[in-house]
Amino acid sequence: MAGEWIEEPFPEVVDFQEGPGILAKDFRDEGVPLVRLSGLDRGGSVLSGCNHLDREMVATKWAHFALATGDILLSTSASLGRIAVVGEDAVGAIPYTGIIRMRPRDGRLIAPFIRYLLEGPDFQRQAEMVGAGSVIRHFGPMHLRQMMLRLPPPDEQRAIAHILGTLDDKLELNRRMSETLEAMARALFKSWFVDFDPVRAKAEGRDPGLPKPLADLFPARLVDSELGKIPEGWTATCWGALVTLEYGRALRGYRGDVGQFPVFGTNGRIGAHFEPLCHHPGVIIGRKGAYRGVHYCDSAFFAIDTAFYLEPRSSVELRWAYYELIQLGINNLDSGSAIPSTSRDDFYALPVVAPPDQAQRAFVALLDPLWRRQQAAEAETNTLAGLRDTLLPKLISGELRVKDAERLIEAAV
Repeated sequence: MAGEWIEEPFPEVVDFQEGPGILAKDFRDEGVPLVRLSGLDRGGSVLSGCNHLDREMVATKWAHFALATGDILLSTSASLGRIAVVGEDAVGAIPYTGIIRMRPRDGRLIAPFIRYLLEGPDFQRQAEMVGAGSVIRHFGPMHLRQMMLRLPPPDEQRAIAHILGTLDDKLELNRRMSETLEAMARALFKSWFVDFDPVRAKAEGRDPGLPKPLADLFPARLVDSELGKIPEGWTATCWGALVTLEYGRALRGYRGDVGQFPVFGTNGRIGAHFEPLCHHPGVIIGRKGAYRGVHYCDSAFFAIDTAFYLEPRSSVELRWAYYELIQLGINNLDSGSAIPSTSRDDFYALPVVAPPDQAQRAFVALLDPLWRRQQAAEAETNTLAGLRDTLLPKLISGELRVKDAERLIEAAV
């Protein structure tokens, strides 16, 4: 098999060009999109966060930088390694400086294969060797000119790109489905517990659009409270009356992965599994640093000492509490000085409109099938992502043949 592969200098098989340096004074409110690094985030649109340029100026100065369908974009500098494929929506757009556009020079290389070459261990190893800087790493066209590529025949490139692309498509489908399901959950929460749509509908004599058992959970009028108009029978209170904030624990003393329960820190789930600190599903709040946030875990979990977790003082559905805290914008709490933080006293004093237990439970029960679909998608995503990470370096290096990879995929899914 080794004789079928060729090794060529990178510039001989890949046509590459870094985007031009364009000044902010040339940005316009509309016109030709200028692709920024935010457009290279996995799963997003290449045009995400783009600026715009005057069409006439592009035609006279930057037309030769225009993107085409299937072009591969690679980020440089401190964001080395972010990769995106140009779709129909970005045809004609201009990549900003710090983004390198790549496409095949001839038939020795097919475009879809480029992205997997860039993710492969050989390219990454060479990039590490030639792209080192002092404080901020930089990687650009001058480094690509020093690199080599090892390529299988075009037909095998197509087969490898098809295998990995199919896995990527499924991962992207799962990601979008999870986003859609989460958006549905947040929309329902906002309708019931923020905008009070069922209550307003009943107060105005309209059908709230819910089955009668659900509609009966909502009163028919709003009443005055210290928090403004709230549904009759609901409670204007503060978080300190509903839950306690419990401190996570330091990781010191733990070695490796212990137990089967996920670990959460300031910015969410981290790659370890310990014996649980909280023995039920619950809400974790990062309390220090720039990545504070609210997270929900559907199993028992361990929280480290940069996070709090919620324990109910009374009958509270923690799924409801999670969405209420998202709606509240808990990340805006800054009681610390040099390091922003969330304190217990600040949190306990936050006002909240608490619906009756029955309404909270109905919300959770109604959305439970949706969350189960999310969990199934996440489990499948973890399996497929692990399989992709295993197959990619072996396929790109030639260690694994396409037919063997197909058998592994069939066995896994």
